[in-house]
Amino acid sequence: MILYEYPFNERVRTYLRLEHLFRRLVELMPREHPVDHHFALVTLFEIMDVAARADLKSDVLKDLERHKSQLAAYRENPAIDQRVLEDVIGQLEQCFTALHEQPGKAGQPLTENDWLMSLRSRVSIPGGTCGFDLPAYYAWQHEPAEVRRQAIAGWSTTLAPLAESIQHLLKMLRDSGAPQKVMALAGQFQQNLPQGRTYNLMRLRIDPSLGLVPEISGNRLMVSVRLMRQGEDAKLHQANDDAAFEVALCA
Repeated sequence: MILYEYPFNERVRTYLRLEHLFRRLVELMPREHPVDHHFALVTLFEIMDVAARADLKSDVLKDLERHKSQLAAYRENPAIDQRVLEDVIGQLEQCFTALHEQPGKAGQPLTENDWLMSLRSRVSIPGGTCGFDLPAYYAWQHEPAEVRRQAIAGWSTTLAPLAESIQHLLKMLRDSGAPQKVMALAGQFQQNLPQGRTYNLMRLRIDPSLGLVPEISGNRLMVSVRLMRQGEDAKLHQANDDAAFEVALCA
């Protein structure tokens, strides 16, 4: 099954983008080829760009505190496994403390590294990291793979509190959704959302053998899915098939 996720607000959209970038960084870092480590650094710079948003750190801290307060209300509830509850609350507290104690924005200490910032300024230029443009970077790419890995891991450490916080927040958000089977008739599906409840994320799973791509749109009142199929002209066209898939709405 292919999983598609659709965020209903800018905050969750930013969290998903960061998660995507952190996963890419973790995938690239253990590799050995200089090209892989080049794109690991490009990913690191992309994370810094997203994390530079003025209110991001504040939003994450508020969400961590809100979840912690909500979970604390379940203490002494006999229907709740208290050991598991305390473990989750403890993880949220650790994330909050680590992120709160970081000065400034996430990744800000990296901006004080002149070597990294010179590379960052050239990455956006097509071919701007050639050996004649950045001989110091060219020399670094010829270092042993382990030396490069350790350097990238060290630079990434400053972003770890943000990565762990995003991971916990998205896990809790995803766990709040109960999957249900639905049917799109003639390639169309719509569902009204209950009043008085705010949803932040829609998750959709569909069988890849159907050859269908969902186009999702939504607001606080309704979600809509239009199933598309790639034609011989390489463009997406609306499918007229009846198709089943799985949907979860996460509050």
